[in-house]
Amino acid sequence: MQSLDNIELLSGLTAAERQEIAAKCSWKTYSPGKQILEKSSTSRDVFFVVSGSVNIVNFGVSGREVAYATVEAGQYFGELSAIDGRPRSANVIANKECVLASMSPENFTELLKDHPEVSIQVLQRLARIIRVNDERILDLSTLGAVQRVCQELLRMAEPDPVTPGSWLIYPMPTQSAIASRVSTTRETVARVLGQLSHDDLVLKKGKNLYLKNRAGIEELINSLASSTSNVAR
Repeated sequence: MQSLDNIELLSGLTAAERQEIAAKCSWKTYSPGKQILEKSSTSRDVFFVVSGSVNIVNFGVSGREVAYATVEAGQYFGELSAIDGRPRSANVIANKECVLASMSPENFTELLKDHPEVSIQVLQRLARIIRVNDERILDLSTLGAVQRVCQELLRMAEPDPVTPGSWLIYPMPTQSAIASRVSTTRETVARVLGQLSHDDLVLKKGKNLYLKNRAGIEELINSLASSTSNVAR
C-alpha cells in the first residue's frame, strides 16, 4: 500500500488523514541520476520523498554544479512554486533510487488551510532555509575556500549519540558534493580534509567523519581570517 507515514511534515496527522492525502498524490520511482525537475519549469507540484534521496542543484555559466541541499526520505521539496506560482528555482536530481509522491498545488494549499500545524512546519522550514542561505552568502563574501570547507564541515556536524561532547558527519558526503556546496573544487576539499586529518582535527572511519576537535577547526578558520586581514593591510 502506498503510504506517507514516514513523512515528517505529516506526522501530526492521523493515519486516516495521511491515507487520504496519499490517495491524492501521483507516485513515481526515479533511478539515480535521473532529473526530476528542471530549473525554470512551470511544474508546481510538491514532492514527498518516500524513499531514497534527491539533490537540489543549480549550474553556473561555466557549467559548475552548485549544490543547495540533499533531501532525504521523510522530507519534501517543491513548496516554493506551489506557494507563489512561479517557475522552479533549481534543478532536482535523484541521488539514489527514490520513490516520490507528488501533490498538486491546489491540494497542497488545501492541506495548509485545513491543518495549521502543517502550515507552521512549512513556515519553520522556510525560515531555516533563509538562515542557512544568509550564512552561506556571508561565507562566500568573507571567507576563502579553505575556510568555507571548514565552515561547511562544522555546519554539517551533529552531536555524536555515542560519545558525549563529540561531533560527527554521517553519512559523509562526497568531496565533489562538498565542493559544490561551497563553490570550490574537489581537489581543494581533498587537500583540506587531508590537512585536518594530519593535524588530528578529524578522523574518517567508514561513512563517518568524526570532528575530534571542533574548537580547533574554529580556531583554524579564525587564524586564516586574521592572516588574510594582515595581508590586506
